[in-house]
Amino acid sequence: MYLEMSETEDFRKAYGNTLRALGEENDKIVVLDADVFHHTNTHIFEEQFPERFFQIGIAEQNLMGVSAGFAASGFIPFANTFAVFATRRPHDQISISIAYPCLNVKIAGSYAGLSSSNTGATHQAIDDIATMRSIPNMTIFVPGDPLEVEKCVRAAADLDGPVYLRINKGPGVATLFDESYGFIPGKAVVLKEGKDIGLIGTGVMTGRCLKASEILAEKGISAGVLHIPTIKPIDGDTIKDFSSSCGTVLTVEDHNIIGGLGSAVAEVLGESPSSTVYRKGIDDVFTESAGSVEELIKKYGLDYNSIADHAIHIMSEA
Repeated sequence: MYLEMSETEDFRKAYGNTLRALGEENDKIVVLDADVFHHTNTHIFEEQFPERFFQIGIAEQNLMGVSAGFAASGFIPFANTFAVFATRRPHDQISISIAYPCLNVKIAGSYAGLSSSNTGATHQAIDDIATMRSIPNMTIFVPGDPLEVEKCVRAAADLDGPVYLRINKGPGVATLFDESYGFIPGKAVVLKEGKDIGLIGTGVMTGRCLKASEILAEKGISAGVLHIPTIKPIDGDTIKDFSSSCGTVLTVEDHNIIGGLGSAVAEVLGESPSSTVYRKGIDDVFTESAGSVEELIKKYGLDYNSIADHAIHIMSEA
């Protein structure tokens, strides 16, 4: 169900509130943070369960090592920091200390993609999905609205093994679901049927795909929309079915076009020669500060008007 999102709705607040709720339900839940707990909103958990909250400091490798130790001791640790520092800096510790032994660690990367808009390339996670996809045993969730954040966090806690949660900074473009939505790990969700072109989004980009589909509809173009909240393992069957009904698909992500959603979908559709996939995202460049999320979104052509224009361009050349 597609609804307009209120400006008060926030992905990080939904994350913090869900952690607190999980803490009430399960005393094995522990939360660790790299000295950014007011930004990740893990302070919500800390205020109620200070004995199960651990401030590791700005030492991300240690954050992952300590989390591995908690998991090896029977706890369910949620390790938190900005997405860029949760994936690049401690990659070795995640691979060897967490994923190799398949320990039950949940890694939450906040301020993902372009949502850390005014801090520049050093803080903008545009390669985190690619980094985490390359690690065996890793599950990757990228929720598209605050309700799905809650669903993904709960699913992560229930899964046995390492999970990466990609959490956006603030409000998205649209609320995708109502309370009746049942998130299923590993399943994609068809939000809109279409026959001329298919838009495939993940995270906050799915809302922009929906708005782009409305613009296309006004021009007489039937654009389907597929939401992929689980990047790994990816739902190849639904992607193939969706693409076969549209013929041509365009993936949209606030991530490098190399290694992220577009690459994952292209890998699936490489086995389906009847489909053509195009990718829209960050064109393999380091991003920059621009003052606001929307300015960056427009600069890199990820606003819904640009998505619609690109879809029209693809169809004109087909």
